[in-house]
Amino acid sequence: MKNNRVCDIFGIEYPIISGGMVWCSGWKLAAAVSNAGGLGLIGAGSMHPDTFLEHVQKCKQATQKPFGVNIPLFYPEVEKLIEIIINEEVPIVFTSAGSPKKFTSLFKEHGIKVAQVVSSLKFALKSQEAGVDVVVAEGFEAGGHNGKEETTTMCLIPPIAEALSIPVISAGGIGSGKAMLAAFALGAEGVQIGSRFAISEESSAHDNFKHKIVATQEGDTILTLKDLVAVRLVKNKFYQQVEEAEARGATKEELIELLGKRRSKKGIFEGDLDEGEIEIGQVSAHIQDIQPAGNILSSIWKEFEVEKKRLQNL
Repeated sequence: MKNNRVCDIFGIEYPIISGGMVWCSGWKLAAAVSNAGGLGLIGAGSMHPDTFLEHVQKCKQATQKPFGVNIPLFYPEVEKLIEIIINEEVPIVFTSAGSPKKFTSLFKEHGIKVAQVVSSLKFALKSQEAGVDVVVAEGFEAGGHNGKEETTTMCLIPPIAEALSIPVISAGGIGSGKAMLAAFALGAEGVQIGSRFAISEESSAHDNFKHKIVATQEGDTILTLKDLVAVRLVKNKFYQQVEEAEARGATKEELIELLGKRRSKKGIFEGDLDEGEIEIGQVSAHIQDIQPAGNILSSIWKEFEVEKKRLQNL
């Protein structure tokens, strides 16, 4: 894509990024998206350092194109992940769930491009001040952990794009070329897509999870656990337990005990559709099938071009 700062910064052909999703975004998905011309991300949030190193090394073997990693900054062994990133010369890092001031300068010293995921204008401005190259503005529609403000993508992108001098990538509710074009109309210069790639053939998620998402309808997801750690889930038996606990005024300690340590792994990676966390975005209601990641990227780009021409002819 010509005259696009996201493509220029990351050295990619299309300004389409696959989100770094826990239990979904392993090296196979990252390499597939990068090989198709987008930017694939390895999701480090569900990986021990040794596992993360293995995925980085396998991704380097599977693609000669740029790829990146996503690291949640609250991760307990984040320093070990960063050491691997630097030693393995990973070119791009997306950071989330923490202050970008802590590690951005270190990444920049090693020539690493940095993007920070935010859910508000306030944190977008702080990220720019910290020196990141790109901001990912993620709206309320997104799956997984989300901003408590519940600001939708359509309301989030315009003020951030207007206020920042660095490019903005839009995330949340984007799974098609039409949605990508809408994000660009709002001021974004790229899109980060999670849910659509989460159930791609190369995703490391369990087949039970993938087929559950294909069957998801409008209204089947909900943002919950807002007083603990806001997360968008498919309504299932586990969600009902959360709903009941919150309705009776459960303490944070009780919610932490209910959540446990392996709920997302149980749901996404192990395929337990009753007791696991089934994290996915609202756009899941529009996903009809499971496809190779390269096909998904290609279809999004083709629809983007078709719809752009249609609007130009209005």
